Amino acid sequence: MLKIWGRANSLNVQKLMWAIGELDLPHERIDIGGQFGGNHEPPYLAMNPNGVVPTLVEDDFILWESNSCLRYIASKYGPGRLEPIDLRARANAGRWHDWQLSTAMPALFPLFWGLVRTAPDDRDHVAIDAARKKTEGCMRIIDSYLGHSAYLVGDDFSMADIPVALVAYRYRLLSPDRPEMANVDRWYGEIERRTAYRQHVLEVPFV
Repeated sequence: MLKIWGRANSLNVQKLMWAIGELDLPHERIDIGGQFGGNHEPPYLAMNPNGVVPTLVEDDFILWESNSCLRYIASKYGPGRLEPIDLRARANAGRWHDWQLSTAMPALFPLFWGLVRTAPDDRDHVAIDAARKKTEGCMRIIDSYLGHSAYLVGDDFSMADIPVALVAYRYRLLSPDRPEMANVDRWYGEIERRTAYRQHVLEVPFV
């Protein structure tokens, strides 16, 4: 059985929990990190020397790095559902995972940190506005791709959509006056209808 170490409101933990929900997999999630602490204690560091969440454990197999864990779940349990069968489509999905980490998250992080983790009197509004603009630029990239297909890789939901949608969710919450993007809005509307997304993202307290 899969064990996922990490708090439910972590974006990176939600990647795995959403995938597990899509595939209806038996699992156990253990609260650690954030308000629960414990992620810098020796037992956890023995599994994940980075001291961050999530960590996936299955029997004697231990894996960290959230998108690697997501790909493992999709590959082992969801070929043809979360993991595209076609090699090029699968590579395309992995590309979106890399883009989420290398481009979208660095844009979003100062926006999230500035508005959620920083007291109002201490906020750097110049940095927050710059981060919002950078994240908006990322959303426009998504919008362009979604003009050609229903989801990020073709016309079926896949593992590609999971990490990117979690960035879009936070951007939308933190940017109520965001510009309209018809393709993103249509795609995100479909994402919101997914039971696993509602259970593991929308119904989880944001902070």
